[in-house]
Amino acid sequence: MVVKINAVHFKADKDLEAFINNKLQKIEKMYDGVVGSDVTLKLDNTDKPENKIAEVRLKIRGNDLMASKQCKTFEEASDMAIDALKKQLEKVKDKK
Repeated sequence: MVVKINAVHFKADKDLEAFINNKLQKIEKMYDGVVGSDVTLKLDNTDKPENKIAEVRLKIRGNDLMASKQCKTFEEASDMAIDALKKQLEKVKDKK
């Protein structure tokens, strides 16, 4: 699976990229129709500590799945977004 990580207005470190890749590889094992994914990491311009946003788009045959979460860290936000995608993927698998 091709994973594209796009960090808006900052450079994501290797640990964060490895964390996201590892999580997405597990999703690929769940469902063989996964083609690729796009991850967008960005900072929300607020005073709250929960200002890190992770948007994950999972490309599957048919329709793409999308999840976006906002948390204190990019790891937490991407983890929650990927968990949301797992739930969506279960629904897609149940329909087939």
